[in-house]
Amino acid sequence: MSSRISGPIPARRAAAVTTLLLAVLLSGCSGSSGGSGGKQASGAPSPRTEPTAPASPSAAPDAAAYRRWGLDKPLAAPPAPPSAKLTDGLKPGAAPKVIRRVPTNDKVVFLTFDDGAEKDPEFVKMAKDLKLPFTMFLTDDIARAGSGYGYFEQLRGEGNRNTINNHTLSHPNLRTLSADAQRREICGQQDVLEKRYGGKPPLFRPPYGNYNDATLAAAGGCGVKALLLWEVTMQINDMRYAQGDKLRPGDIVLAHFRGPSELKGTTMTRMVTNMLRSIERQGFTVARLEDYV
Repeated sequence: MSSRISGPIPARRAAAVTTLLLAVLLSGCSGSSGGSGGKQASGAPSPRTEPTAPASPSAAPDAAAYRRWGLDKPLAAPPAPPSAKLTDGLKPGAAPKVIRRVPTNDKVVFLTFDDGAEKDPEFVKMAKDLKLPFTMFLTDDIARAGSGYGYFEQLRGEGNRNTINNHTLSHPNLRTLSADAQRREICGQQDVLEKRYGGKPPLFRPPYGNYNDATLAAAGGCGVKALLLWEVTMQINDMRYAQGDKLRPGDIVLAHFRGPSELKGTTMTRMVTNMLRSIERQGFTVARLEDYV
């Protein structure tokens, strides 16, 4: 679910819109999934580096770092990743694997952030302090707004721990587009990200979670290996589950780059703190999605 509401917002311009946007936030982004909106140019591309380079080992964050962000203790270290990934052996140009939840018995979940409308510098500090692994799915016209792609480059972390992936050029409902239009949206963003980072990202999330056979064909032809959906959506204070009322091993959590205007005054860092507290309370930790997919 991604949101596309002129910058992923659950608080619109009027009371009726506020209600609608709250519903969008709860579902992860209107439709079956969501995204968001924005526009403007950004600076020059960063040095070319493989976007899916493995994260380099680093020391675990200390308890003091977690306490600074309102958390009682660090998350448990994730287990060693599996020896084989879900996309291993996929032939070039083949339709990508559709992944809603990662098959694992490990008590791990995977954090993903969509769109790119909110560019809170405090979240950069938080991600660095906590050494938090997450995956970004950026929409070009939204990510370019304000400080642009430079903001997300700061979030990549040591060894490109947090990768930047495809969420289309302009966040349309792909099921409403022709095959050629879908190809332009998906391949166009692949090209944008390849120019910046030196390689086509292997992961793609369709806006609103909406896709069809033409989407899969276009994505595979553009170098995408996996189409990522989700089972859990982050809300302001807690999470919403597609099944049941708690996390399950391998759940993919959908969140968004959102700020106080969309979160009823709550900051993005507070939203993430609430999310991490819930994950830890349920006996889970956070793993790096790219180590499994």
